Formats: sequence, structure tokens, C-alpha cells
Amino acid sequence: MRLAVAVVALLTACTPAPAPVTPTSAPESTPSPTPEPVVTRITIVGDIMLGRRVGSAYADDPTAPFRPFADRLATADLTIGNLESTLSDNGRPTQGGDSFFADPRMLEGLHLAGFDGVSLANNHLGDYGRQAQLETFEQLEKAGIAHFGAGHNLAEAREPWIVDHEGVRIAFLGTESIGETPAATDTSPGTNRLNMPPRTGPLDTAALDRIAGDITAAKAEADTVIVVPHWGTQYTHQPEPVQREVAARFAEAGADLVIGGHPHWVQGWERVGDTTIVHSLGNFVFDMQFSRQVQEGVFVEIELTDGEVTAIEPVPYVIRNHVPQPAPAEDAARILDDVRSTSAAPYR
Repeated sequence: MRLAVAVVALLTACTPAPAPVTPTSAPESTPSPTPEPVVTRITIVGDIMLGRRVGSAYADDPTAPFRPFADRLATADLTIGNLESTLSDNGRPTQGGDSFFADPRMLEGLHLAGFDGVSLANNHLGDYGRQAQLETFEQLEKAGIAHFGAGHNLAEAREPWIVDHEGVRIAFLGTESIGETPAATDTSPGTNRLNMPPRTGPLDTAALDRIAGDITAAKAEADTVIVVPHWGTQYTHQPEPVQREVAARFAEAGADLVIGGHPHWVQGWERVGDTTIVHSLGNFVFDMQFSRQVQEGVFVEIELTDGEVTAIEPVPYVIRNHVPQPAPAEDAARILDDVRSTSAAPYR
């Protein structure tokens, strides 16, 4: 090594000095462009019941229940709701006059409004028995509308629906705590059941552990996890205390949003860490007319930036002739006051 260095030094000493060279600027490197953030807009609506008086009133115009909000809903990158009616009556009604069957033609309204998927984790999927449940799955699949929260067996009912939007992955999971629809088992169809008060209690801690594990597993696969529970007491703005307990566990497990339904009235919002919980959106398309509160609600418009929740806004509406319509200013203010009445900071 020393010899090599000496030879290089000698050659350098014996070589005439080169002519001076005018220095030139080093070529500037072009900075890599900063990638644009991926913004995903998601709209979630409450209970959609397309049977009974809704189906009768709009049998000849199945898109009518969705028309007032269709353009707005369809502009979202993802639009979902809770479909609270079967798409088959191939069986005996299990809840008398509260058994909800909708002709599959009513799905035309969901298509008009750009619905991508629906939760089936509710107490009316089973209104006409096992075969009608299976045919409801088939009708949705035929229509190209995804479903989650129920399935042919428990494994399928637990499975998250994961959507990829420009590289951002969003997972939706549904849970049901009301009853009437059978809970899915290893060998039979039904919902992703979480027994809890007031209807199926006491709280099933083993099922809660299982669902929390499913949320954590979904978070490992997706950037954003949204849980859609069917829970609570009907016809009240006040969430059950157990809803808050369960929502906190969902948040701890990795849920970014918890958007609930079933009470048919709006209920309050709260925040657990970075997770927003909406206890009830209220009815969206429904034929209830016996009180003001069952004829109004909110849907939520959510903005994700690279998978992080950066905005969530309530949109109030009133229901007239079973159809949700934009709320006049006075009604909108009252509906949002009802939401705030049982909300916690920062939403009070």
C-alpha cells in the first residue's frame, strides 16, 4: 500500500501542471415533487327502511325516497347506511307488522344516491327467516352493493369490508346488540352480535373482546377503521351508559370513528382520544310518523386526509312522506341542539 502511494506521489510530481480550468457550477438537482395528499370523502346515513309504507308509496318510483339528497350523497367517494329491511319475503314474518320486506327494485334508489355498501348488522335482517336472509345477501351482491356486519356464518359476519381509495384503505365493521335477527354462528347466518343492555344484556365481555380483536386486526390492514354499531334504547336522545363503555373499548382497539344507529332519534357525540363517537344518526328513510323526532336526523360527511380523520360534519334533515329532505334553518338548529343535548366536549 505504501509503495502504491509513493508511486502516485512521484507521478504527480513529474507531471506538468495542467492548464487552469474555469470552475463551473455543479448541476442543480431537481427536487422530487411532494406527493399530493389523498383526500377521501365518506358519507354515512342512518336507518334505511324501504318496506312497509315506504315500499307501497314508492313502488312505481323507487328512486323517489333518495332524490332530494341523491346528488350530494353520490359526490362522496364512499356512501354507506344501515339497510333495515330484507330484500326477500320468502318465509314467515317474525315481527308481525314490524317485519320489513322491501322489493329489490327499491335498490334503484341506493344506486341513484351512489351507495357503495350497507351494514346489515340490525334487528330486521331476520324478519322473514333464514332463507330470506340468504336471498338478501344475494340481491345485494347482484346489485353490486357491498354489505358487512352479517353473513352466512359468524366468520363472514365478522369480516370487515375494506375499500381502497387511491391507496388509502378504509375498513368498515358492523355490530348488532338488539336481537330479533339471529346471531350468526359457525354454521348459520345472522349478525355480528354483541349482547348488551337494554335488549340483549348483560354485556357479553367475551364477545366484546372478540370484536375489539377484530378492530385491531382491521387496523393492521387499513389506514382507517369505522365501526357501525346497532345499539341503544329507542325514542330517546340519551345513550345508554354501556354504549359509552363499549365505544371506549372500540376506540382503544383502534377504531377511528364509531357511527351508531337504532334509537330512531339523534343522540349525542363524544370523543375518546382521537376517536369520534356518534351514538345515533336517527332515521334516514323510514315510515314512522308518530313524533317529530322520528322524522328528523343527521347524516355525517367525513373527510380523511391520507387516512386520518380531518373533518366530520353533521347534515340535518327532516323526513316528509317518508323522504329525507334538507331541513329549514329553524328545524336544522333544533335538530343540532338535540344532538348537543347529550353530547360531551368538544361537541356540546
